[in-house]
Amino acid sequence: MTIAERADAAPNGWLVLIYRIPSEPTRLRATAWRRLKGLGAIYLQNSAAALPASAAAERALRKLRHEIGEMGGTAVLLSCTALAGESEVLTAFQTARDDEYEEIIDKCQDFLGQLDKEYKAEHFTYAELEENEEDLVKLQGWLAKVTDRDVFGAPKRAATLEALGTCERALEEYAARVYAEEGEGQ
Repeated sequence: MTIAERADAAPNGWLVLIYRIPSEPTRLRATAWRRLKGLGAIYLQNSAAALPASAAAERALRKLRHEIGEMGGTAVLLSCTALAGESEVLTAFQTARDDEYEEIIDKCQDFLGQLDKEYKAEHFTYAELEENEEDLVKLQGWLAKVTDRDVFGAPKRAATLEALGTCERALEEYAARVYAEEGEGQ
């Protein structure tokens, strides 16, 4: 998707949260940063974060604004459109999503490496299968969260879906082997 196509897809502009939090204790700033990161916000500069406008994003940012006030800080939430620099904001947003997708792809490689270890060690038990299923569910949940905030369709989405599909197929193969091995002992 080109920058122009992504600009056309922009959902009602942007929400920008500008905030100030006391420097001590540092956990307060870290809390705000983690919440914004969890929402998929990008930083335009220090203490100024942006999200594509949506009802869900507005609710989340209003809640965070309230929490910042309870921390002894101040915050203002703005709804706006970019008059200039839209492509830079979109690029930053896409880069943030691609970074998240890349992390998932890396974890998919780790998952496949773990399955390879199970094969090499000949660990074909229901307990190992259950542990690997839990890991796959975590990856699927993480992908769902990133996909939800990827409103413009970042370039690495397809590769991430492919990597997760590979993990799902590999787990099915491992499960078949576990069933065969466990069935032999009965």
